[in-house]
Amino acid sequence: MNDYFDTLETRAPEVREKALLAALPTHVSHAQTRAPYFAQVLAEVDAKDIGSRDALASLPVTRKSDLSAYQVRHPPLGGMNVTPLGGLAHVYQSPGPIYEPDGRGSDWWRFARAMFAAGLRPGDLVYNTYSYHFTPAGMMIETGAARLGCCVFPAGVGQTEMQLDAIRHLRPVAYAGTPSFLKILIEKSEAARADIGCIRRATLSGEALPPSLRDWFKARGITARQLYGTADLGLIAFESDAQAGLIVDENVLVELVEPGGTKPVPLGEIGEVVVTNFNPDYPLIRFATGDLSAVEAGISPCGRTNMRLRGWLGRADQTVKVRGMFVHPGQIGEIGKRYPELVRLRLRVEGRVGDDRMRLICETNATPPEGLAARVQETLREVTRLRGEVDFVAAGALPTDGRLVEDARAYD
Repeated sequence: MNDYFDTLETRAPEVREKALLAALPTHVSHAQTRAPYFAQVLAEVDAKDIGSRDALASLPVTRKSDLSAYQVRHPPLGGMNVTPLGGLAHVYQSPGPIYEPDGRGSDWWRFARAMFAAGLRPGDLVYNTYSYHFTPAGMMIETGAARLGCCVFPAGVGQTEMQLDAIRHLRPVAYAGTPSFLKILIEKSEAARADIGCIRRATLSGEALPPSLRDWFKARGITARQLYGTADLGLIAFESDAQAGLIVDENVLVELVEPGGTKPVPLGEIGEVVVTNFNPDYPLIRFATGDLSAVEAGISPCGRTNMRLRGWLGRADQTVKVRGMFVHPGQIGEIGKRYPELVRLRLRVEGRVGDDRMRLICETNATPPEGLAARVQETLREVTRLRGEVDFVAAGALPTDGRLVEDARAYD
C-alpha cells in the first residue's frame, strides 16, 4: 500500500525529533504538577531543562514490574493519573494485578494508525477476538476501528464452534487478536470444512509472530501484520507492508536502555524498551516495558520515516507472555505461599509460539497427598488466568538459579 494514515508518518526524521523534544518540557511539567507520583519522583527536576534526549535520559525510569506495588500503596493508579476517575471512561486490570485507565477521547490508545497500516479501511468488518473484560485489549481495537470507520464484531475468545458460525454468517474481512487463536480458528474450520476464507487481513498482537506462522497464514490468503502496544502506553510500534521492523508510533518517544538500568544503549544494540508518552490523562515518563528490542538503521522501505524496532527480542525480567497474557514471577511466588508443602516452584513455558504449554514444576520433601496436584492446578489457573499442568519433583531437583519462570519455547 502506498498511502498513509496521515502526513506525520512521512515527515523528515529531524522534523519529528524536533517536535517531540519541543513537547517534552510541557509534558514533564504537566506530570510534575498534576500527578502525585511524578511530583515526588521528579521533585528536583526543572521541567524547562528537559528538551533533549540527553536530558530525558537523566530522569528516573518507572518500571512496569513495579506498578502493582505502587498501586497497592496509592490506589487505584499509583498516583500516576492526572485525570481523576470521574473524568475517565474505564479502569481495567491486567495480570499482576496492574490497573490501567481508559480516557474519553477518540482512539485513546492510538491503535487506528497500526490498524490502517495492516490494511483496514472504512467500512470493513473487524472480527475482534480480544477480551473486553478486565483487560483493555478489546477496547483498544474497538476504539481504533471506530476512528477508521470500521464496524466491529466483539467475539472474544473460546466457543470456537460458535465463532466459526459467526464468521461464516458475517463474512468479516479482518481479524484482530493473537496469532495462536487465529491459527486455532483456521484449523477448526479446515477440520469442519467450514469456509472462513473471507478473512484476508489480520492485525496481531499479544504474542510473537514467527516467520513460519506468518507463512502459514499467507498460504491461506491472509496478510498478517503485527502491532506492539501495552495497556499502560497504548500503541508503541507497528508493522507495515514492508515487513521491515516495527515502526514507532508518532505520539511516543522511545529509548532503548541497558536492561534493568537507565542508560541508553548504543544504536543497534539490544536494550530494554523505555517509552515516554504524551497522554495528558496518564502521562508516563521513561516507562520501562520490560521488553527487549533493538533499533533498525535507516528508514522503512514503505516510506514511513520514524524509528524502527527490530521486534520483540525477549524480556529484561522473568515475565513471559503466554497466549496473550503476561505471567509474572510474583504470581508463581503467590502460589507457593498458598501451599507450604511445596519447597520451590518453577513455571516452565514450553512448545512453540502459537502452541504455548505451561508446566508448573513443584519440589516437595515427601510424596504429595492425593488431590494436591488438582488443587495446585486450579490455583495456577486462578492466579494466572491460564491453564497449565502440574508436576512434582523431589526437593533439590530444580536449579538454584533464582528463576521462577522459564521460557523454553521455540521461536523459529
